[in-house]
Amino acid sequence: MYLFQLGKAPRNVRTSLPRRYCSDIPEGTRMVTLIPGDGIGPEISAAVQKIFKAANVPIMWESVDVTPVKLPDGTFGIPPSVIESVNKNKVGLKGPLMTPVGKGHRSLNLALRKEFSLYANVRPCRSIEGYQTLYDDVDVVTIRENTEGEYSGIEHEVVEGVVQSIKLITEGASRRVAEFAFKYAQENNRTMVGAVHKANIMRMSDGLFLQCCREVASRYPNIKFQEHYLDTVCLRMVQDPSQFDILVMPNLYGDILSDLCAGLIGGLGLTPSGNIGEKGALFESVHGTAPDIAGQDKANPTALLLSGVMMLRHMNLHEHANIIEKACFETIRERKCITGDLGGSAKCSEYTNEICQKIEANFSNKGSSRS
Repeated sequence: MYLFQLGKAPRNVRTSLPRRYCSDIPEGTRMVTLIPGDGIGPEISAAVQKIFKAANVPIMWESVDVTPVKLPDGTFGIPPSVIESVNKNKVGLKGPLMTPVGKGHRSLNLALRKEFSLYANVRPCRSIEGYQTLYDDVDVVTIRENTEGEYSGIEHEVVEGVVQSIKLITEGASRRVAEFAFKYAQENNRTMVGAVHKANIMRMSDGLFLQCCREVASRYPNIKFQEHYLDTVCLRMVQDPSQFDILVMPNLYGDILSDLCAGLIGGLGLTPSGNIGEKGALFESVHGTAPDIAGQDKANPTALLLSGVMMLRHMNLHEHANIIEKACFETIRERKCITGDLGGSAKCSEYTNEICQKIEANFSNKGSSRS
């Protein structure tokens, strides 16, 4: 299972909702923000909603559009309705978003992480039975500092033809994500945390990050701590991924290394992801929008579905998470009804229906055993 138990959603989200919402929400049901996204986003989001409904997950979706709006200062930003929804619900699920390349547009994904201080990105990468890759024993969790580093957005032109980009590393953010990594290891029965860095070259910035990791590690003597150069980790990862457990690192390194790990298990289409903050969490698929197949019922919803499973565990809805995850993995293992990117010929809707049928069969078997 993808264990993810850090953080607890409010026991009764209704208490934090405006009065206009409360009458429509059954007792015990939680409201979750849904950002369908672009390209194939709406299709895979609809697939996840259908699967959650089949599993009787006690949540309601509040769907919001993140198309940028012009703000009073003339810049473009996240619509206020999105900010209001996430701040209110504390938990969200997001499909892929498109950011134009090389035109000065700010990444909406980055904007969302900064807006809600989602400081830790968590990606579990584990081999999936039934989908054969070069590796059979991958079980790595990458934890990435999500708010600063090279992605701080601090850039300027020094003189014409010379641009400077500033890497920002702070003690507070470094210590916070290191603490998160060790708590995650402790609460999920993991035994080892490795800090990924290039402190031999960037002695001050990466040196500060590494020092914070060392200080936090000293408070967790039951968890083995290792230090790895980024380039060495990449080499060793493709040689033998089983030697790694949890890896924590600054922003850019995490972006690169988490994608590398995803490639070991079959790609981003199978990899879940969660962004965790002090006041909320946003779970997402990290693959692209795939506009070339949008609207053709060819998309694979697995990454977003497994991100939803992570979300359910974050909300302490473990039984529902287990049921959905089991049905998903059984469908992939059987290989009778899988999408084209997994080597099959099924449509997105057919793959979704197969998972729903397995969930419904699970409920029927439980009912039969009780009777």
